Amino acid sequence: MMELTPRPGLDPRSRFPITNCMEREICGGWVYIMTNRYRGTLYVGSTTDLGARIGQNRIGRGSEFCAKYGLVRLVWAERLDTIIETKHLEKRIKRWHRDWKIALIERANPEWNDLYDTIMR
Repeated sequence: MMELTPRPGLDPRSRFPITNCMEREICGGWVYIMTNRYRGTLYVGSTTDLGARIGQNRIGRGSEFCAKYGLVRLVWAERLDTIIETKHLEKRIKRWHRDWKIALIERANPEWNDLYDTIMR
C-alpha cells in the first residue's frame, strides 16, 4: 500500500502518492487498457503505480470515465522506462482506431482476462 500525504500549498483534501523516485521524468510508468467486458468499452490510461491506479479505478475513485462505465478489468498493460515515454505511448494509443486497440489487446490477451493479479505478482 502506498503512503498518502497532503501537499503544502494545495487543497488540504488533495492527496498524492509519495514515490521513491525523486526525478519523475526518469521514473518508469505503465500504459494500460481497462474494460468492463469482452470487447466492451475501452479506457487507455497511464500511471507510475499500476497497482494503486487499478485499485482506485475498481472502487470508482480513479478515472471518472472508468467509474461511469464500470471499467474494472485490466486487459492490457506495458511498462516503459520513463514517464515521458509512457505519456507519449498513452497519447498515441488514445488516437488509434478502436479496432487497432482491440488487436493490441488480443495479441497479448485473446481471452480478455483480467491481468491485474498476473501483472502485480
